Amino acid sequence: MNRDRARSEATAGQRCGLWLSGARGSVATTSIVGLYALSAGLVSETGCVTSNADFADVPLPNYSDFVVGGRDLSTTSLVKRAETLVEAGLLPHQVVATLSDRLAATDDEIVGPSCVATPDPCSAGASTQAELIDRLCDAMASFVSRHGLDGLVVIDVASTQPPVADLPEYRDPQLLRLALGEKNRALLPASALTALAAIRTGAAYACFTPSPSLGIPALRQLAAEADISYAGQDAKTGQTLLRTVLAPMFASRAMNVHSWAGSNLLGGGDGATLADPVAVQSKLASKQRGIQQMLGGHVTAPLHIDYVPDLGETKVAWDFIHATGFLGGQITLQTTCSAPDSALAAPLVLDVARLLSMARMRGAQGVVGELGFFFKEPWGSSTHSLAAQYEALHQWANSFSTPDSAEL
Repeated sequence: MNRDRARSEATAGQRCGLWLSGARGSVATTSIVGLYALSAGLVSETGCVTSNADFADVPLPNYSDFVVGGRDLSTTSLVKRAETLVEAGLLPHQVVATLSDRLAATDDEIVGPSCVATPDPCSAGASTQAELIDRLCDAMASFVSRHGLDGLVVIDVASTQPPVADLPEYRDPQLLRLALGEKNRALLPASALTALAAIRTGAAYACFTPSPSLGIPALRQLAAEADISYAGQDAKTGQTLLRTVLAPMFASRAMNVHSWAGSNLLGGGDGATLADPVAVQSKLASKQRGIQQMLGGHVTAPLHIDYVPDLGETKVAWDFIHATGFLGGQITLQTTCSAPDSALAAPLVLDVARLLSMARMRGAQGVVGELGFFFKEPWGSSTHSLAAQYEALHQWANSFSTPDSAEL
């Protein structure tokens, strides 16, 4: 049986919802265009991990099985956003032109601003954050019902939000519920509001940003009580991807790494967001933890992120590594990576959507640590080595290809 036929039979009659938070951003737009282009056979699966031969027997949904919706504060149409990315050299003109009608139809599935997850309920015409969460839940439930979906995956690809201070309500679900009903109180950040709506809707959930989200303990407890499948956090696409390949190399060769300095230059919306000295702290913390866990806390690891507007959608990352080898030999290594960031993240969005959708439909529950392969801060796993993560992902995904996997 060929691969496409096997997958088609495994997912026969199953329609999957993909709800994107930040649905008109660069990553979401690139993901949507990519999904539709793959469904129509306009592009190859290059960059999609689940297209590897290692996943040939995994009963993943097809790209054409997905229906896309989401939420965004922006009112710029999805077609216009795609055309802007064409002008930036990120998306192929002919592909976007061919898909324009489908992109326009998807625009009708993106809610906001009255349903937008925002820390300030008043800005969305609500009196409490509980009301905002109800609106999001209703929007998600309506999306599932209107399209006759068998399941929903919610993925946060919105702008990075700063860390939050520790509050009693963040550790106690009951206190959290009460506080969410307080008028005009901005308790939860937007990422957590979206995550809570996903939990209440029974959707699978993934966070592609370092925003607070399910990092808030009370939300983790609620996710566990709801038995949803979830994964995160902060997509591993460029600099950190290289680090999780190189750091295990130094460790396995018993070399002593003294310092690992890094710098990032970002344009586009991501760069503008991270120019905020408060918001950038989430990203810096996420990027630095891997080095410390793989090599130890003794490594000096300064890291900078700078906004360079003229770079547009391009991200440039530079690393300088200093280590000592046998007989005190001094080693330095420099790496430079330049790439359109959204094109690195988008195929991972599709991979995670397919994998989580499969897991949810097969009854998997709780945090999926094996999806840590895709993230800088892997929830449910302390492993950062890319090779080790890939092996874990491969084994986990293929466990669903066995006859009894449907009962997991």
